[in-house]
Amino acid sequence: MCLGIPGKIIEITDPALSLAIVEVSGVRRQINITCVIDEGMQPADCLGKWVLIHAGFAMARIDEEEARRTLVLMEEIGALQDELASIRSASF
Repeated sequence: MCLGIPGKIIEITDPALSLAIVEVSGVRRQINITCVIDEGMQPADCLGKWVLIHAGFAMARIDEEEARRTLVLMEEIGALQDELASIRSASF
């Protein structure tokens, strides 16, 4: 299963190679934004935009509301996984 994680582009580190820094829930990583730069766009036009990230690449631009909903759902899934792990490890 492939999972795209929403992140916000906060810095362009190498416009020639289409590299940027994204922030995902406070964590910053460098990614490639080639796939989200439309014809006539420059990498700098992507600053402040939300993207879905997979395997170090921005695969699609998304709106901020969709990004926030997805992040909330991912946090809920993580919390559920933690709760299930606790239940499995509990001795009765």
